[in-house]
Amino acid sequence: MKRTMLSGNEAIARGAFEAGVKVASAYPGTPSTEILENIARYSTIDASWAPNEKVALEVGIGASFGGGRALVAMKHVGVNVAADPLFTLSYTGVRGGLVLVTADDPELHSSQNEQDNRNYAKFAKIPMFEPSDSQEALDFTRLALEVSERFDTPVMLRTTTRISHSKSVVEPSEPAAGPSTAGCIEKNPAKFVMLPGNARKRHTVVEERLRSMEEWACHQSFNRIEVGEGKVGVITSGVSYLYAKEILPDADILKLGLVYPLPKQLIRDFASRYDTLYVIEELDPFIEEQVRALGIAVHGKDLLPICGELTPARLNKALTAKDVQNYFVPSEPLPNRPPNMCPGCPHRSIFYSLNRLKAFVTGDIGCYTLGFMEPLSAMDTCICMGASIGNATGMTKVLDPEEARRVVAVIGDSTFLHTGINGLMDMVYNKSTATVLILDNRITAMTGRQENPGSGYTLMGEETTRIDLEALCRSVGVKHVTVIDPYDIEHTRNVIKTEMQRPEVSVVIARRPCMLVKRDPVKRQPSLAVDADKCTGCRACLQLGCPAIEWQPDAGDKGKAVINPLLCCGCGLCSQMCHFDAIGVRHEG
Repeated sequence: MKRTMLSGNEAIARGAFEAGVKVASAYPGTPSTEILENIARYSTIDASWAPNEKVALEVGIGASFGGGRALVAMKHVGVNVAADPLFTLSYTGVRGGLVLVTADDPELHSSQNEQDNRNYAKFAKIPMFEPSDSQEALDFTRLALEVSERFDTPVMLRTTTRISHSKSVVEPSEPAAGPSTAGCIEKNPAKFVMLPGNARKRHTVVEERLRSMEEWACHQSFNRIEVGEGKVGVITSGVSYLYAKEILPDADILKLGLVYPLPKQLIRDFASRYDTLYVIEELDPFIEEQVRALGIAVHGKDLLPICGELTPARLNKALTAKDVQNYFVPSEPLPNRPPNMCPGCPHRSIFYSLNRLKAFVTGDIGCYTLGFMEPLSAMDTCICMGASIGNATGMTKVLDPEEARRVVAVIGDSTFLHTGINGLMDMVYNKSTATVLILDNRITAMTGRQENPGSGYTLMGEETTRIDLEALCRSVGVKHVTVIDPYDIEHTRNVIKTEMQRPEVSVVIARRPCMLVKRDPVKRQPSLAVDADKCTGCRACLQLGCPAIEWQPDAGDKGKAVINPLLCCGCGLCSQMCHFDAIGVRHEG
C-alpha cells in the first residue's frame, strides 16, 4: 500500500484495524483522544466511548473473553481508574488479544500530574511496548495483539505526547484475519473466576510468563543494537531514542521496543562492551534502576532531568558541550496567552457568582477548572476526576456548620458520570451538608467535544438514551435538585446562595450547551457592542474574564471597554454586569 503521514494516534488506530480488532473502548483524554476517533472510521470495529476508563477496560475484557481482539485507550491518569480490573486481568490472561494503550503526558501539557506508567507494567506484571515513531506505533499495536495471544496476557502500549501527536511516514498493510475464536463462548472458570484458590495457581503462571517473555525478548528485532563507533553505549526507548540518535550520532545504541520485561541477558552482553554507558529515558529511572540491579554501572538521572520532557536541547546540555537548536521553542517568542474559557462559555457566570458568594470551591477536571484563573478566581482544590464531591464531603465533616455552608463542589456533566455519582451517594448516605453544582454543557468539552452518556449520542453518531441528571440525583436520595440557566447571572447567584444555606445535600444543575457543541447547537446571537458615550470605565464587565472584551486604557479619562465582534457570541453576560446600560446589540454601519 502507498506510504502516508500519520500521527502516532492515527497509526495505532490503523494498527488496530490491520490486526483485526473487533471492539475498541475508551474515555477521552489528551493525548489519547484521537485513537478512538480514528478507530471509529473503520466500520469493522465496534468503537465506543465509555463513562470512565474502568468501564472501558471491562468492556475490552469482555470482548477478549468472548474470543475477539480488543483495544482500550486512555491517558496516563486514566490507568489509575482502570487499575482495579487491570491487576486481576494480569492473572486471568486473555482469549482474544487485548491491548491497553496508555498515553503519558511528560511536561504536563494537559494533565494534573506527570506519572510514568511504565511502572504500571512492572507493578501489574504485564508486558509493555513503547514505540519511537508512527510506524512503530502501528507495528507495535499489531505485535502487541499477537504477543497477547501467544503469551496469554494483556499487553500495554505506552506512548507519550510527542509520539501521540507528531506525524511521520507510515507504510500501511492490508488487514489480517481476526482470531478464529471470535464470537464464541468458552467456559473456563478455573482461568477466569479469580477466587483465591484459582488466583494462587494463576500467580505462578504470571511469574513463569514473565520469565519466558524475558528470554524470548532477547532475540526479537524490536530490541535491537545499532552499532556506532563503539566508544559509548546508550540504552534507550520511545521518543528518547530519537533524541539520543540526534545528540549522540556516533554512539552504540541498544534500542528497546519492549520496556517490560527487560531482556536482561541482552543488556548484560551489550553493557560489557563499554566503559561509559548511558540510560536515556524520560521521567522516572525505570530502565536505569533495573540495569543497576543487574550490577551494571550507568549514567542516567545523575545527569538527566527527572521532571519534564527530555528534549534534544535538554539532553545536549546534559551530555555534551555542543549547541543544538531547541525545536520545541519558537525562534521568535510569542506573547503569553493564558488559557481561558471561550466567549459565551456557560461556566463563566457560575464562577463569578461563587467568587462573589465567597464560597470554598472543591473543583474537578474539565474546562471549568479554568475557574481557578483570574479574574474569576473561584476554585480552591482540584485533585482528579470526580474528587470534588468527596472532597466537599470530607471538608464538611471537620468544619463548624457556618463554615461548612461555604463548601461547594463543582463538577461537569461528563465528569459526574465518570466518577462523581458514587461521591454523591456517599454525600447523601453520610448526611453531608455541602452543595453540588453540576455544570451540564451536554458534551465532554475539554478534550474536544466528545459524546458521553449525557449527550444523547454515541461515538458513531447514533442517537441513544440521554441520561436524566435530575432523576439520577433524586434516585440516590438528593431531595433538593434545581435546574438553572447560567446565562441569568442574578438568578444563578440567588439559587446558589439559597442552596448554600440549606442544612442538607442539594444539587444545582447549571444547564446550557457548550457554544462549540456539535449537536443541539446554540443559536448564535448578534454580537454586542459598547456605547463609548455611556461607558464610564468602571471595569465591571472585565470581572467576567471574557476574551471578547478588550480594554482601551487611553480612551476617556479612565479607559473604556470594547467588544471584539469576531469573538463575541452575544451571550449577554456582560450586559447584565453593566449598570450604565452601555452594552447592547451591535448595529452595523
